[in-house]
Amino acid sequence: MRPPRLQPTLRLRLTLVYGAVFMLAGLTLLGVTYLLFNQQLTQSFESRFASEPGRTKNLFFVKDGVVLHGQAAVEWLRQQELELRSAAVTSLLTQGAIALVVVGGSAVGLGWVVAGRVLAPLHRVTDTARRIAAEPMAERGLHERIGLEGPEDEVKTLADTFDIMVERLDHSFDGQRRFVANASHELRTPLTLNRALVELAMHRRTASADVKELGESLLEINARHERLISGLLLLARSEQEIADRSPVDLADVAAHVVRQTAGDAAEAKLTVYEVTAQAPTTGDALLLERLVHNLVENGIRYNVDDGTGWVRVVSRTVSEGRVEVEVSNTGPEVPPYDIPLLFKPFHRLGAERVVTARSAGLGLSIVRSVALAHRGDVRARPREGGGLVVTASLPRARH
Repeated sequence: MRPPRLQPTLRLRLTLVYGAVFMLAGLTLLGVTYLLFNQQLTQSFESRFASEPGRTKNLFFVKDGVVLHGQAAVEWLRQQELELRSAAVTSLLTQGAIALVVVGGSAVGLGWVVAGRVLAPLHRVTDTARRIAAEPMAERGLHERIGLEGPEDEVKTLADTFDIMVERLDHSFDGQRRFVANASHELRTPLTLNRALVELAMHRRTASADVKELGESLLEINARHERLISGLLLLARSEQEIADRSPVDLADVAAHVVRQTAGDAAEAKLTVYEVTAQAPTTGDALLLERLVHNLVENGIRYNVDDGTGWVRVVSRTVSEGRVEVEVSNTGPEVPPYDIPLLFKPFHRLGAERVVTARSAGLGLSIVRSVALAHRGDVRARPREGGGLVVTASLPRARH
């Protein structure tokens, strides 16, 4: 695997462009200065040899006691001109280059600072988007806003547009949760009424065997719908952040759930192993009980039916900051690629997708939502030999 290529940041690219432009402008200025200086120097020396029309300029010098005149004086003067020109040009270019490097370095440093100040609002946009994306469930971070202040420029327009988008998403998720909760609540009444009417018809003295058989089927379907509605209500509730927290020991919750489901396990001819150790956390006790109950219920429901099956419930503290509850079981082989789908609503294993199925397909979805609402997470893996190992990890309570 090839290592990832390091890409220069926008701040670095802006600094390099700013420095390159400054150095190019400095070199151009130095070149123009050299040309003007050379031209002025040439004109100054040429004026020494020029004479007025109709007159002849005679030059003579005394050098080391020797008198130079005529062409010899001109040659000596030109030699002095070349030496002076060379020294002046060397001094100009050397000192100009040193000054250009010093000032260019200062300009690059200043460009780095200026680029950082200019890009600071973009960093706020990026940091806000990163915090929203880092939330266990993205909609929980949609209450954040950038709230950028300053002149109405392109960056502020971008930040304001981002805030508007996040606000609309926040309203959309809130409306969706309210709709699910309200619709589920409203559906409870007719389902309860249906159950009462069916039971009334079944218990009449004149009810025939066919009516009673039909009533039992309708009650089973009605019970499944009631479980579905209850699951939707619980799912909508668990997708909200837990504000009112109380101390909860997952060991106590696991022991309580094992006792609650003992009848179902016995009916399914399963052995339940309970290995509990203290696992203190904080949160909503009822939701955490539902989390463990759904895990154990799934372990019982999706298992073998030959009397050799088992379910193992473990609670433990894994580090200073995390506690876990783990439920493993025997059962059918689960392909690894199918595990992520198990946490999606209304997804069931195998062929249990008929309308009369006992499962509403919300068990692990509720487990995931409850865990995320408590700032935790859930992971699952296939158990060697069949079945699943599902682990819910939660923050440990601070003493």
